Amino acid sequence: MEKRIVTSDGRTKQPLAEVFGFPINNSSKEAIRYRKHRLCPFGNRVPNCTKDKANRPLGVCSIYDNSNVVITCPIRFREDWIIAEDAASFFFQSGSKWTTLTEVRLKDKRGKSAGNIDVVLVSYDDAGKVTDFGALEVQAVYISGNIRNPFEDFMRNLSQGRTFNWSGRPNYPNPDYLSSSRKRLAPQLIFKGGIFKEWNKKIAVALNRGFYETLPRFREVAPSEADIGWFIYDLVKNKTENRFKLRHCKTIFTKFDESLKKITHSEPGDISEFIEQLQEKVDEKLDEDEQPDMETIDAPF
Repeated sequence: MEKRIVTSDGRTKQPLAEVFGFPINNSSKEAIRYRKHRLCPFGNRVPNCTKDKANRPLGVCSIYDNSNVVITCPIRFREDWIIAEDAASFFFQSGSKWTTLTEVRLKDKRGKSAGNIDVVLVSYDDAGKVTDFGALEVQAVYISGNIRNPFEDFMRNLSQGRTFNWSGRPNYPNPDYLSSSRKRLAPQLIFKGGIFKEWNKKIAVALNRGFYETLPRFREVAPSEADIGWFIYDLVKNKTENRFKLRHCKTIFTKFDESLKKITHSEPGDISEFIEQLQEKVDEKLDEDEQPDMETIDAPF
């Protein structure tokens, strides 16, 4: 049974939801083995976790945001490859044969790299010939603050799992949804998504429910009319196993251009407040310009 240490206002006192695939209060043999060998249970390209640094991995899969659990590692979304199955249902006709290819390089018309696609789903016929494809982009959440310090503190003393407390520490880690959308998601859609749109190929975006709820509301269309499918997931605690499980919450289908405009467009604030700020700065500058120069006299001796 999960017992989280919380403050009087209900905030979690420590940020680590999953470390190397398990809650820190899970002391099963399997959890101990994964922490000991720094293994990744979610289909990384190698058995070990390689997040941040291969020789010193930051094995935090998800963090707490009050009562919510937020996925901070894109590999975490690969649990049982649910995301691939969901995307395939959007890309291909029922009964199609398909497979996944990870980290596929994408180039623009000039041969310059537009980045790697997280997952490309490819359908093929009985002879193995490619018949269709679509891009699956996985968007984890950036973290503000420092997550490595609590992670390494916990790893130095694994027995503190049920009593681990990081409240009141400087740079307490929190999800940074704004940076996740503006610095990561929007550029991905502009460069890689733009190419797939020109090719008339579909895009699926897998993201955490908490992250999706911070995005502007999109106009929904029928799946047959959609360019993008937004596949929204959450982590739900299985109390019997004392582990979190990836759960598909819902899917939103939208048009590419409309969605991109929504994400990249900032709603303006009150112009009068901005003018007031400008006036204050102008007043300060004019006051400085009107100050008389300090007179100086040579030392008498």
